[in-house]
Amino acid sequence: MNAIYTPDAPEAVGPYSQAIVSGGMLYTSGQIPLDPATGAMVQGGIEEQATRVMENLRAVLLAGGSDFEHAVKVNCYLSDMALFADFNAVYARYFTTKPARSCVAVKELPKGAMLEVEVIAETKTAQVMKL
Repeated sequence: MNAIYTPDAPEAVGPYSQAIVSGGMLYTSGQIPLDPATGAMVQGGIEEQATRVMENLRAVLLAGGSDFEHAVKVNCYLSDMALFADFNAVYARYFTTKPARSCVAVKELPKGAMLEVEVIAETKTAQVMKL
């Protein structure tokens, strides 16, 4: 089991890793729309926040030897289901292979974020093992 860290994604806001690689799979922690350079929440609505979350996830996936195309399961948490359609528009630009997904509304997210997203993906090691 290996912990993943990249300066291209925000520091964890608690006692956890950005991601863990184990058994050829990458398990990301949930990403919220924090700017990795400043640690501050990005300004704007759901499109700006969702884009920042996806870019944070991209950085963690790449650091862990994976990418969006190898995602197998995504868990999405929204602060309000009224954000669902606008969130999906951003999500669809990144997850083009349509992994399995759950999307639920929750009462509250860290730092007042509108969303949080976590991903389980195959790593390059798992991809090579299939050959």
